[in-house]
Amino acid sequence: MDSYLSAQRATIFSHVGVMIYVFDVESREMTKDLEYYRDCLLGLSQFSKDATVFLLVHKMDLIRESERSSVLHRKTAELEKASGDVTVKVHGTSIYDETLYKAWSSIVNTLVPNVRSLSKHLRIFAEACNATEVILFERTTFLVIATSSDPSDQAVDPLTAHALDTKRYERTSELIKTFKQSCSRLREEFHSLEMELEDFTAVLDEMTKNTYILAVVHDPAIETAAIRMNIRIARRKFEELQGDSLVS
Repeated sequence: MDSYLSAQRATIFSHVGVMIYVFDVESREMTKDLEYYRDCLLGLSQFSKDATVFLLVHKMDLIRESERSSVLHRKTAELEKASGDVTVKVHGTSIYDETLYKAWSSIVNTLVPNVRSLSKHLRIFAEACNATEVILFERTTFLVIATSSDPSDQAVDPLTAHALDTKRYERTSELIKTFKQSCSRLREEFHSLEMELEDFTAVLDEMTKNTYILAVVHDPAIETAAIRMNIRIARRKFEELQGDSLVS
């Protein structure tokens, strides 16, 4: 670690867009951890002043559930103080729940330069399909890149047909990845997915070579064929927005 921070300093810290630093919530060497962290911040200040800094307080599952909020609040205050004038984004994470997925989605979202434009066009697409929500996923990890709605949106009445669970992205991603793995075990290649259920219809399809799009529709009059047609029509625009294409 010391050799990386000294001998290869310029190489490591030049042209950095995002730095992700992981702290063990129960680390017994926090003083040393903070020394390395401050050294990394110094490297960024020298070579990549505009880099965004994410701090993950990991293994939160080791903390009692009733104490996690207060522990994370205390750790956040400690890390913000150690960061000085540098603005940081702190996430409490664990591999056993959705927190790690949410943190990585937030990081990916930061790396997308035109995420606002993507969200704007997803809203236009949602209106064209009369969709409740449209989500753009990264192709491999199924992390959320952009959505047609605020990620925190949730219906006031959770019993309504249009209620939106705040953990819907994480759960949807996990279900899709599990289904893809099942396809792989059967030596079948996953391309798209359609679901027509009593309460809603969902269509998942390739949008560009790096993304998938998911449209969720509660209007029973909307056919999946119409949604797929709209995806084909919108594909060229999203290829332009992302600078990539399904045709390589």
